[in-house]
Amino acid sequence: MELSIIIVNYNVKYFLEQALLSVRKALTDISGEVFVVDNCSVDGSAEMVREKFPEVNLIVNSVNGGFAKANNQAIRIATGKYILLLNPDTIVEEDTFRKILDFMEQPENQNVGGLGVKMMDGSGKFLPESKRSLPTPFIAFCKISGLSSLFPKSKIFGRYHLGFLDINKTHDIEVLSGAFMFLRSSALEKSGLLDEHFFMYGEDIDLSFRILQAGYRNIYFPETRIIHYKGESTRKTSVNYVLVFYQAMIIFAKKHFSGKNAKTLIFLINIAIYLRAGLAISRRFFNKAILPILDFGMIWGGMYLLKGYWQDHIRDEQGVHYPEIYMLLVVPIYIIIWLTSVYLSGGYDKPVKLTKVIRGIFSATILILVIYALLPEDFRFSRGLILLGTFWASLSMITLRLLLNLFKLKEFLLESNQKKRMLIIGDPTEGKRVLSLLNLAQANLTFIGFVLPSEIEEDFTRKNETIENNKKEIVGTSDQITELVEVYKIREIIFCAKNISSQQIITLMSKISRFEVIYKTAPPESLYVIGSNAAEYPGELYLVNMNAISNTPNKRSKRVFDILTALSCLIISPILIFGVRQPLGLYRNIFLVLSGKLSWVGFCKDETGNPEVLNITLPKIKKGVLTPSDATNVPLPNLSTKSNLNILYARDYSIYYDFNIFKRSIRSLGRKV
Repeated sequence: MELSIIIVNYNVKYFLEQALLSVRKALTDISGEVFVVDNCSVDGSAEMVREKFPEVNLIVNSVNGGFAKANNQAIRIATGKYILLLNPDTIVEEDTFRKILDFMEQPENQNVGGLGVKMMDGSGKFLPESKRSLPTPFIAFCKISGLSSLFPKSKIFGRYHLGFLDINKTHDIEVLSGAFMFLRSSALEKSGLLDEHFFMYGEDIDLSFRILQAGYRNIYFPETRIIHYKGESTRKTSVNYVLVFYQAMIIFAKKHFSGKNAKTLIFLINIAIYLRAGLAISRRFFNKAILPILDFGMIWGGMYLLKGYWQDHIRDEQGVHYPEIYMLLVVPIYIIIWLTSVYLSGGYDKPVKLTKVIRGIFSATILILVIYALLPEDFRFSRGLILLGTFWASLSMITLRLLLNLFKLKEFLLESNQKKRMLIIGDPTEGKRVLSLLNLAQANLTFIGFVLPSEIEEDFTRKNETIENNKKEIVGTSDQITELVEVYKIREIIFCAKNISSQQIITLMSKISRFEVIYKTAPPESLYVIGSNAAEYPGELYLVNMNAISNTPNKRSKRVFDILTALSCLIISPILIFGVRQPLGLYRNIFLVLSGKLSWVGFCKDETGNPEVLNITLPKIKKGVLTPSDATNVPLPNLSTKSNLNILYARDYSIYYDFNIFKRSIRSLGRKV
């Protein structure tokens, strides 16, 4: 056996399918085996592998034991002369395996133990972690202090990512990336397997170092490329990522450095943990709170000026004077109600939509006026100021968002009603299938036309009998992609993986990487179109239907419903316990719902507790005390009926569904989940 490929998967089903499709093509004429180790995924990954990739050796773990442990499971039973550790969010070129095997088999490369390749991200840009140095105390200091970012090409300060090395030439390096780690089995036997003390992150650095200690070389090999979507980058600003990553660095330091060097490195890492964790918390707070804080300040300032004008010019003859409590307490309460209503209306969602802001303000104003009418006379200061405040709140919030949008700040960009202009690259027959999926998924796109891949253009023109019918929709070939993107102002490109190679996809992405274009891939015979899920790159998965319950407004409404009903149940629990079958369970469920561990309503499950019935993948929501089947008040006869209820609940979700299910199932609120 020439090659054993090992992929550890955890809840990235759609990326995994793309990776396996590219691996299948790249293994043509190569004696190889593929292992997928699933670390207790709940998104139907294992079922997908069994159904679509029967040739794959699937290992399903009942618990997530970490990246290193899962890889070792497969390494121990692998029979290949070479081992490839591959991330599930990657796509390899068709000749990747052939090229790296040929390189390793050359006589002068028999002392090469590990190899990494040129990695591109989901927008076609080079990933600097394709080549790295060991994190010695000085290199770690340069990384933590930011010197490596300030001087990326420096041979002194830029060693972390070896920025001074030509990315298009083969080099000896020290650290391989765990996303694509090609290893000689004999070197792995000598250096040992991955260290399972590393749960996630750091195990690739540790193994790379041990390969060097065993007398082998590690090589950066740019003659072939892969796409690495880097889904985990959405978490790199999170506190959890900082703690896990730097704790892994501490394990590495204690293991491989001794005495003063180890203490120095651990000291630097601990400083980095506090600094990065602080920055992560600050950034998260800034992203979430800066806009409401600015809104509050602008509205309060405007209300202060309005109060002065109203008091001195409009109500002066009546001798009206507003007490200090008006600006210190009453106006802040008004503002909090306005901002809360804007939040619940989706006015703080990204991208920003001004109509949601206006809707939230006016809904809150109605509530304020109703409360105002119910207050005693001494607390009714001015209905006119409330109405003026409504106008000012709307004007200030809209103006602020327009100004932030004017500066092109990504966190504050306005939602554009203009559809993104899109090209589909591939055979028009497959392209029309993909276009129909986009229409079913209600994607906000304007289809410009099909682009024929250059490698199939001549064959397509010669053999396809429907060329005349598609001529109007074909706008050019992939050789003209730069001109097409410029002329048509394209914002999104979708590749049909059925008839365009991974190699050409990567080449085209690199060719036009200077443009702000979103890239997605449509795997053959699948009901979805996928792109990078990283925070840096816009765009999400286009699925046919089953998106309603996962929309941000619906998730928020569902959570608000859970909290309000849980609090209501807690308040009336002395009465409610007489109508519930399991009174103690009621209190348990109330607190679990309030903490966010449960929802009142979730999906129907099969006898194993799995909601993914009948091979249907559902959006992720919290487990429910109740299910849609509780609304029927009769036992469901089979899984098919449960499955249909789940689909309807996911696709057409409304808060009224939860209310009706809750209302009809009060006696079951104490049920154990």
